[in-house]
Amino acid sequence: MTRGRTTVGVLIGDGAPMLEVAVAPRVFGIDQTARGGPRFDVRTAGEHSGPLGTTAGISISAPYPLAALDEAGIIIVPGWRAPGGAPVEPNILDLLRRAHRDGATVVGLCVGAFVLAEAGLLDGRRGTTHWRHLTEFADRFPAVEVVDDALYVDEGTVITSAGSAAGLDACLHLLRRDHGPDAANTAARALVVAPQRAGGQAQFVERPVPRLPTGDAIAGAIRYALDRVDDPQLDVAELAAAAHQSRRTFDRRFRATTGCSPLQWLLHQRILRAQHILSTTGLDIDAVARASGFTDGVAMRPHFRRIVGVPPQAYRASFRAA
Repeated sequence: MTRGRTTVGVLIGDGAPMLEVAVAPRVFGIDQTARGGPRFDVRTAGEHSGPLGTTAGISISAPYPLAALDEAGIIIVPGWRAPGGAPVEPNILDLLRRAHRDGATVVGLCVGAFVLAEAGLLDGRRGTTHWRHLTEFADRFPAVEVVDDALYVDEGTVITSAGSAAGLDACLHLLRRDHGPDAANTAARALVVAPQRAGGQAQFVERPVPRLPTGDAIAGAIRYALDRVDDPQLDVAELAAAAHQSRRTFDRRFRATTGCSPLQWLLHQRILRAQHILSTTGLDIDAVARASGFTDGVAMRPHFRRIVGVPPQAYRASFRAA
């Protein structure tokens, strides 16, 4: 059976949160053909026929049968009942596995990630979920590489998001990825939200201070860096000296601890600082750059655009618009 890339299946579980249920139909239900963009065929189906309960105490009825999702090129699981509730039925897990085998993109919003993991679609992949459930998620699914500071995680054909509003970030990202920035921006304007929030293009925000034992040299160097991140003279050699390690040893241990190089991490922290200043002050771009550890705006702009996905001025404008 052919799966259409503009056919979006939304799979609702009995007892799902209302906000998460509404996100995908709202984002993909916007007709963009007048602007040369896509028009989606959104098919909402329930895990069983008849009324479905929600966390708001409101019952809803999904208009499509589960079989209608067999033509969907995107299947979104918008939340689910709370982990530890009634198990996911085998036919639901089979539906998701079959869709993934057919090349569909499968998305789990909030605790919908538990359903994807139950189906085995996250084995050997990165994934995230609501922060309240991260520990349980990691314990139940040890084959998943859990990202604990993410708005969403894109693994190609599998996408997961953190709680509630992060589902919007994930859906707008998917729209942007598959249909271009104009499509995502059009949807964001209709919803009156920023087209992408901090860290959205970067896919996840590195944790500034990993939970490491007291006295750990890498943790000490990270704290040293965070206290001086606005100093443009701070570099990796100084961090290695603060850790009392050779540059080679420091690079190796830092990568093993954080998953990225010291230079990448330091740049990311400076961009996070710049994002905060842009969103909370009216400082000009050069002043923002200097307060974030860059010599000037010219030095900051390419790093900001690469990590955040938009230039500093656009980031500030979208934040204020939201």
